[in-house]
Formats: sequence, structure tokens, C-alpha cells
Amino acid sequence: MKKYLGKILIIVLPIAAAIILLYPTMTASNLEELENAAKKLASETGNTEDSLAIMDEFYKQYGKDLADAKKNRLKLGLDLRGGMYVTMEVDIVKLIQESAEPESIDDIFNEVINKTLEDQKISEEAVLDIFLKNFKEIANPRGKNLLNYFETANYQDDSVAIIEKLKKNSEQAIDQAQEVIRRRIDQYGVSEPNINKSGSRRIVLELPGVQNRDEMMALLQTTARLEFNLVRNNETIVKTFAKIDKYLSDLEKKKKGIEVIEEDTTATDTTMVAENSTEQVEPPSTDTASNANVANDDTATSDVDTAEKDPNNPYSGLSDEEAGKRYREDHPFTTLFLTYYYYGTDENRQVQQFAYLNEIPDGEYMFRIPKESIDKFNAILNRVDIKNFLPIDLSISIDAKPDRNALKQNVEIYDFYVLKKDPELTGEVITDARATFDPTSNAPVVSMQMNSDGAESWARITGANLKKRIAIVLDDRVYSAPVVQAKITGGNSQISGMANTEEAHLLEIVLKSGALKTAVSIIEERVVGPSLGEDSIRNGLQATIGAALLVILFMLMYYRGAGGIADTAVIINVMLILAVLAALGGTLTLPGIAGIILTMGMAVDANVLIFERIREELLKGRTTRAAIDEGFAKAMSAILDSNITTFLAAVVLYYLGSGPIQGFALTLIIGIIGTLFTAIIVTKSIIELYISRRGTMSFGESQKYKPITAGGKK
Repeated sequence: MKKYLGKILIIVLPIAAAIILLYPTMTASNLEELENAAKKLASETGNTEDSLAIMDEFYKQYGKDLADAKKNRLKLGLDLRGGMYVTMEVDIVKLIQESAEPESIDDIFNEVINKTLEDQKISEEAVLDIFLKNFKEIANPRGKNLLNYFETANYQDDSVAIIEKLKKNSEQAIDQAQEVIRRRIDQYGVSEPNINKSGSRRIVLELPGVQNRDEMMALLQTTARLEFNLVRNNETIVKTFAKIDKYLSDLEKKKKGIEVIEEDTTATDTTMVAENSTEQVEPPSTDTASNANVANDDTATSDVDTAEKDPNNPYSGLSDEEAGKRYREDHPFTTLFLTYYYYGTDENRQVQQFAYLNEIPDGEYMFRIPKESIDKFNAILNRVDIKNFLPIDLSISIDAKPDRNALKQNVEIYDFYVLKKDPELTGEVITDARATFDPTSNAPVVSMQMNSDGAESWARITGANLKKRIAIVLDDRVYSAPVVQAKITGGNSQISGMANTEEAHLLEIVLKSGALKTAVSIIEERVVGPSLGEDSIRNGLQATIGAALLVILFMLMYYRGAGGIADTAVIINVMLILAVLAALGGTLTLPGIAGIILTMGMAVDANVLIFERIREELLKGRTTRAAIDEGFAKAMSAILDSNITTFLAAVVLYYLGSGPIQGFALTLIIGIIGTLFTAIIVTKSIIELYISRRGTMSFGESQKYKPITAGGKK
């Protein structure tokens, strides 16, 4: 027995591995049948409480097992099982906005954009055509033309060059979005999504059985617009925030009929109580519940001692409640967030909360905003009258993730940053990305490698901004904003701020697969059944089973016992293909089944070559065992030649193709590797074990001779 243990393991281990990998698929199928039976029983009860009790009992008993099995099973494509149907729309309006020169945008242009946004909701016309029509109706009568807003090398009055450029950008944005989305959700070419353009701005996707819907939605909607922007959290923006405070406060007072004293808005400190005072006066609303509830009107209280009148503090002498109310009325914008001021040396840097009652010193500031204030904060900043206060070359971006220390107290508070609008560097220079861990904090990060141009620019940028902060911004959200401590050469950088390894891996996929030229939104999402219909599926499966049976019967009839062994090896090969697909998280579709059928034919072809060689050796008078050894040895070169050439062709298909072509190619690649293993190693092991017990085997030889047994007797 020990003599043949190795051969037994060669046969048993692949079968065991295939069964283990396919077990979740079988379990999921069985549990889904039970689930459907439970649903049917629940629907027949006619009583809501009884129905809920039946389903609750089922999920209590089998829910976890069903979820685990679904997670690890072999998925079927939309053409076999169904999945998600998603319609996405490329934001052409935003693309047009970003194509315009920022300094030229005015109220007229914004009016055209807003009208285009409204019209595209009710029209299937191309967005660019809608924009041009609205521009002609709104902007042209006011003396504006496209040349006022868009840069072009052709300065003729007909603006043809601008229109052609916008049209080309729109078409490229849709084509690029289609390909980027395909690469993201089809990283290994086995999920085989069906991705098609619909109309002039939409993309339709059929996604086979998605395991994590939320993750897939995030993957689809992330534009991956990676930018490196200089941080400008300085006194200039703090003064701007103070002016917004006064403007909004005065507007509210005017509505109430309160007389407002107009001040010179060009003054550097419109909120200073004592113009030359440097004394720090605490605001009457410093109790912010661990720096998180600054926006809560109910929690804003005064910490100012009201017993004595402070000439530098207009709220001294008031009750806590009245002081808090007056402060919020005078600062309707800056009470939405917390402001901190950095002081001290670089070696001993400290931070203190800043009150919008004091002189605004030069230096660096930090801003933090609770989650519940973000919508109101953005709404104010997006107002046309407020935009006039903000420097045209600056923008505001919020952290991608809340502060972790605050989260421990069940509070969501975010940092936000004032950034230079024009990035110093973009994600186009990124050549590779990899999810890993920070060796110092063990936190998940994504390491990035830049190309030579990017590495050279990054070295120049970091060298010119020592001790300054550079924000790493992805889709207008800041992932990290480190202080540049030294000039960075070599083009290596990293993004931190991920909550877990899954999020880091998702970001890695997005960065590696490329950035979208503009935002893409999901306008429809639903679950659909098989796209080919039950009849097509049934006919396809019947054809597959019929072809397999014909191959099996042919081998049995022509090669007798050896043919049965070859059929066994083919079945093991098919099991291994399905098992590997399951292990890769792949999706089986009709093109994949076609690859399996082709693999079955190639596996049988390998055995045909071997068996014919064995028959030739038997005709020469060799013993069965000697004929088997010679047959396998002499057929090897022909088998390797045919399989290697097919393998190379499949590799070319995989790398140059996409979607179903990649799925077919991958299935074929796995099948060829399995064929070489099963048709040569497994088949020979089974034959040798059989001969060790029986002494001989039939290869369907001609009746002109009889096989020679292992002992040499005829």
C-alpha cells in the first residue's frame, strides 16, 4: 500500500481540494432551496405574524450559514443567474464647467449652467446641445459669446473650435468612463460585466451577483481625481470667515429692521473689539462637548465671568444664555465650526482655540466641523453672494474620515482645509498603487509610485514648501495633509486616513485602474433576472450536457477501460476549473462554459494521443506496463506543443481582450493547466493503480493481437 500511496494522493488530493472549494456553492444552493420553501410556506399561511415567525426561524437557524456560503460560492453571471442592473450618467455639465476659465465665470455663465442642469432632467438630447441652446438664449443677448469663457487657439468669432473641443471632451469622457468602470469591476476578467453606452451620456451595466453592494456603489461612483494641493489655512482665510460672519449677521438684522452700522469691509479686522488689543478674549460658546457640538444652539453657553464689565468683550455683563445667543447671532458662520491657532516654535508647536473677537494674528490655523454642521456649512459657501468673499484661487475641502479620537466618544467631527485651487500635481503621474500598512502606526495606507516626470516635480514641490502642509485630495476629500519635513525624491508617497484594509484595497483598485475625467452618478439601480431568458439557458445547458455525454461515450466505446479512465480525468479537470474560479471569486457565464467545453475536448485530445501511442507500442509486442511508459513519454512532446500554443493564444486574448473575451480566455488558461495535470499525471496514476491490481487493461486494441500482461504472458 505504501508503494502506491503517492499515486493515490495524486488522485485523491485534487478531488478533495475541488470538493472543499465547491462545498460553499453546494451549500448555498441547498440553503437557497430551503429559503424558497420557507418563503412559499410563509406566503401560504395568510397570516403576517406567522409568516414573519417562519422566516425569522429560518434566518435564525440558517442565516449565518447562508451568508457565509454565498460569500464563498461560485457566482453565476447575469446570463445564468441574474444580478444588479445599474444605469449611470456621466456629468457632462460639470465637465463643461471645468473646461471654462475659472476667472471668467460670472452670474451669466452660472445661469446658463443652472438652466442646462434643469433641462437635462427632462430631455434625452445631448447635454452639450442643451448647453449651447441655453447659451444662445441667455448669454448671447447680453453680449457674451463662448470666447468670453473658453480658451482656444482659434480666436474667430464663429467659436467653431470651442464647440468641437467641448464635443470631443464629452465623447472622450463617456468612452473613458466606460473603460475605467470596466477595469475596476473586472480586475481579473472573470466577473464579466455587460457594459454598454446608452444615448449620449449614459452607461448601462449588468453586474452578476455582487457580494458587497455598498462597496460596488462606492467603486462605481469614485472619480479617482487625485490631486496634491498646498494648504492655505492662514490669517487671510480667517479674516474672510470674519467678513462672512458680519455680512450674514447684518443681513439678518436688516430683515428684522435693526439699524446696521456700515463699516469699511476692506479693513483687516472687522470683528476686532479693541483695534489694538492683543489680549485673547474667550468666546461665550467654548463649551463644545469635546470640541464636537459647536454648532448646537442648545449647548452654546458662556464661560465668561459676567460679574465685571470687560471693555474688550461685548458679551461681558450678560447672562450665560443671553451671551451665547448674542454671539451666535453675531457669528452665524464661524459658530458652525471650531477654529484653532498654532503658536510656538516648530520644535514646540502648540495650538489654542481662537475666538472671533480678537485681533487676527498672522500664522497657521486649524478648522474642525461636526458632521451635523457640514450641510449648512456647504450651503452657505455655495451661495452666489458668499462666493464673492472667497479668494478665487482657493477652495475648501473636508477630511475623508472623521477624527478617530472623537469617534471613540461616538462623535463625528472632521477637519477641513483651505487649499490652493490649482493642484501642484495630479494623479496622472501615479504609475502604481499598493495597499499596505504604515510601519510606525500599523494603520492601513496606500503607497503610490510616480513616473519620472512626477518624481521630478514632486521633489521640486516638496523642496520649495518645507515646513508647509500639502494635502492629498481624492475626489475633493482630503485623505491626509502632512507637513513637508524634507525634500522627497524617488516619487514614492502614501495616502493615509483609511478606516480598514478593505477601504485601502478599494482605493488601490481605483488608483490603479485610472481616474474618471468627470463625476459619474447612478440614476437607476435594480435587480434583474437572467438576460438570455430561461429557454436560452435551458437550451445552452442541454447542448453542453449533450456534448459532454457524446465525448464520454466515444471514449468508452473506442478505448474501453482506458477511455473510462480518461473520462474520469476530464471530470476531475472540470471540477478543478470550477474550484479555481470559486477560489478567485470568479463568475461563470456562457462564454466561460464554452471555455470549459473546449477544455474537455483538449483534455480528451491529449488522452487520444497517449492511447494511440500505447496501442502502437502494444502492436510492437511490448508488455502493457512498458507500452504505457513509452506511450506517455513519446506523446508528451505533441501534447505540450498543442497545449502551449493554445495557452499562449489564451494569454493574448486575456491581456488584449475585455469582458466576456477575458472570461473565456481565463477559463481556457485554467483548463489547459488542469489538462496537463489530469490528462498526464492523474490518468497515468489511475492506469498504474488499475494494472497493479488487474495486471492488464484494454485500450480498445485491434483483435489482431492480445495485450501482453505485466508478467509477459499473452
